[in-house]
Amino acid sequence: MHSNRLIHEKSPYLLQHAHNPVDWHAWGPEAFAQARSEDKPIFLSVGYSTCHWCHVMERESFENEEIAEVLNRYFLPIKVDREERPDVDRIYMTFVQATTGSGGWPMSVWLTPDLKPFFGGTYFPPDSRYGRPGFRSVLERIAEAWRTQRQQIVESSEGVLSQLQAHAQTPPGAAFLTDAALDSGFYVFRRTFDTRFAGFGDAPKFPRPVVHNFLLRYYHRTKNQEALDMALQTLQAMARGGMHDHLGGGFHRYSVDAQWFVPHFEKMLYDQAQLAVSYIEAFQITGEFFYAEVARDILDCVLRDMTHPDGGFYSAEDADSTIDPAQPDVKGEGAFYLWTKEEIDQVLGAKAAELFCRHYGVEENGNVKQDPQGEFTGKNILFEAHAPEAADQEMLAEARRKLLAARSSRIRPHRDDKILTAWNGLMISAFAKAAGAFGDPRYLEAAQRAAGFIVNRMCDAQSAALLRRFRDGDAAIPAFLDDYAFFVQALLDLYEADFNFAHIELALKLTERQRELFEDAEQGAFFTTVAEERDLLMRLKDDYDGAEPSGNSVAILNLLRLAQIANRGDFRESAEKALRAFAASLLDNGAAVPQMLAAYDYSRPPTRQIILVGSCEPFLGVIHRRFLPRTVVLLVDSEKVRRKLARYLPVVESMTAVNGKATAYVCENYACQLPTTEIERFIELLQ
Repeated sequence: MHSNRLIHEKSPYLLQHAHNPVDWHAWGPEAFAQARSEDKPIFLSVGYSTCHWCHVMERESFENEEIAEVLNRYFLPIKVDREERPDVDRIYMTFVQATTGSGGWPMSVWLTPDLKPFFGGTYFPPDSRYGRPGFRSVLERIAEAWRTQRQQIVESSEGVLSQLQAHAQTPPGAAFLTDAALDSGFYVFRRTFDTRFAGFGDAPKFPRPVVHNFLLRYYHRTKNQEALDMALQTLQAMARGGMHDHLGGGFHRYSVDAQWFVPHFEKMLYDQAQLAVSYIEAFQITGEFFYAEVARDILDCVLRDMTHPDGGFYSAEDADSTIDPAQPDVKGEGAFYLWTKEEIDQVLGAKAAELFCRHYGVEENGNVKQDPQGEFTGKNILFEAHAPEAADQEMLAEARRKLLAARSSRIRPHRDDKILTAWNGLMISAFAKAAGAFGDPRYLEAAQRAAGFIVNRMCDAQSAALLRRFRDGDAAIPAFLDDYAFFVQALLDLYEADFNFAHIELALKLTERQRELFEDAEQGAFFTTVAEERDLLMRLKDDYDGAEPSGNSVAILNLLRLAQIANRGDFRESAEKALRAFAASLLDNGAAVPQMLAAYDYSRPPTRQIILVGSCEPFLGVIHRRFLPRTVVLLVDSEKVRRKLARYLPVVESMTAVNGKATAYVCENYACQLPTTEIERFIELLQ
């Protein structure tokens, strides 16, 4: 069996390629030096361990001895895990998208030895097919061009780099922004809303929870019912469709069709985290338990399948899984999740199976009618085809339990068990919000344990320096903007669940460190990487809120929240400067930056502060059951906490319990209403 340098790496994705005949290198100075000394162009392959087409390209090309021989002879092959090194991925994905009009993974890019890209794409089949050139012929043509047209390639790469650097420049910010940016963003989503199947745009449909974040806040500000309806209808359609795992909980990555029916079956931690928050907030707004139940099933799925014994959260589960235990290398997409009617009949028996199959759209010959690859032929994807009668709920619940138990005996898909600070931050926020909204101590414990995992294993408390990745006992890779921003957000959300003031103190330290490392003090906003990173062609300021929110969007919102909590005028100034830096995107391209629009919404009055004094569980119950954006909640439950908080907010010194009872102060910009000890009056003030 072949082994290459990747055998020494920790990344599950790199380890998947450690036995390829390709002479892979990891990204780093050693590989670059070898490329220069051998005068070879670099072939850069970027992907992640649960990527279906990455697996396909590995099987077809990287395990092919003849293709590997060509690759090794003419190129210096480098493999990168995009989840460990999003900085490398962003730069070269920008190139691929700019030169081909699309992007995706696996990403294949050819670089000069000094790391400048000159040709790229995504998946290449081994031979010409699907309208794509064959990988071997591409390698041979590029090798010939490098030999005979070197000067043109080098000049082209210089020109491309100049264009990319110009593209990466943030245009000058506007002197001021107006609420017209919020209205403009709403109308973009209104135009692209699918009135038939919900969601936005055409197939494939991705969940993109950042859109829900904006629409729910826009509704809260304007009371525009359409904004709420678009978000709720999308959440309902996703929950009832095949993208939702109706047995095990959680959501698959996206739907390949417009109806949310046929999913791409991988499960990503960042999707679970953000969607859980969307359903929690929908529950807070509507009071409908449907949304709470979906949020709970996401969170319970993560606790069961994606949690490290010590509390951190794993990154993802694969779409592909073994079809036949006797042939472990023969895998199919979704094999773990698909059912034949016969299998369901055997597990449930006739009566329960009939009810289950009607409710979940199961058909004798399979319910997937269009399957070009043939992987789903004769199989069923579970989706809610018919609403159940109230009397059938108990039988359906029992049927789901039995089928989940039967499914658990199958060979599970590969799990990417690395722990990423950024994605854990998103998941901690979800558990913290759920702990308050549902009053469930399990969720609070999950948030606290995961936060402790990051603090104890991936954070230097003295210097407030974070690391990005933990796996197999090893913490490594200096953190990026996303890691700082998402984890600070988690600490703020966790504070509003357990009111441990240490979370605020650490959030302040990490935010100050984040500003030192990433902030553009002159122009405003944040770079995604530090200035000293020598292996990167340029520094980017990312503002696109895609499958995950951008680090800038979350960082701005954190600064605004901390400015209120700790009376930090410099934080507010930093946030407002960043918003001005991205003014062009906010005003002209709101569909690309919905989370930043949510941050801008937070920056606009009215903002509210709630200061609770004493043992305030009844008040907290009222707060947590409501959707209260643009609100910070502080708890003074001891003189020690009062002294700490008063260092930032002197007004807290005069806020005492009235007649020894738990007391609430409701303020706007710290202009406070008369304090109250009565729940009914408190509810009136919140309204």
